[in-house]
Amino acid sequence: MVLGPLAGTGTGLVTKYLLDRHWIFFEGRGNLSDHSRKFTLYTLMGGATTLIFWVTEWTFDHLSGGDELWRYTGAVVGLAIGYTVKYRLDKRFVFGGRPA
Repeated sequence: MVLGPLAGTGTGLVTKYLLDRHWIFFEGRGNLSDHSRKFTLYTLMGGATTLIFWVTEWTFDHLSGGDELWRYTGAVVGLAIGYTVKYRLDKRFVFGGRPA
């Protein structure tokens, strides 16, 4: 039962890394060591910004007493903040660090 969600998450993560690397940050080719380091950092940044999303959604839900509209509003706000922070972290630490 767990294999399906893990495979989907892994496939999505690798695909997003490759697309961001090419289309957002215009990274050229790199060696396996460079890609391994960058993918590890990319994954860690994604985990950190996912926490931003969850905490924001939970906070809106908790403060509203469980109102569904406020929970969804918190989710949208959390996604906006999370993706903005993730872009900046990726730009600085993942794709803007040492050259390949």
